[in-house]
Amino acid sequence: MKTEIIDLTEKLLHYNRLFLKYYQEGRENGISYDFHETVKPFSNEVREVNDRWKDAMNAWLKNESVKHIHLKQIDTTREHISQLSIQCFFPETSKTRFLNTHRTIEYFLLEILKVNK
Repeated sequence: MKTEIIDLTEKLLHYNRLFLKYYQEGRENGISYDFHETVKPFSNEVREVNDRWKDAMNAWLKNESVKHIHLKQIDTTREHISQLSIQCFFPETSKTRFLNTHRTIEYFLLEILKVNK
């Protein structure tokens, strides 16, 4: 169980860093990404990992008593990841909101890794 959570969490951290990279490239270079060729396949890939992570985390929390991690945080993080997997391709997305959400995801996923290692 822990190995799966660590693996999926690290994948989501990687995706979160890709979100920032794509967002910054789009803003700086005015890149316009094709929805069907780039955005949709990428967001589907992220959704698959994100859903598996949520299921694994929910199962883990039912069996473990973890002080600072709650089901609501998992749901919120999952939703944030889902949103950024699409928003990162649209440079008109609010920079402040995007960066705050990105940092929130990063912090929570790193906390998950700390607890599981």
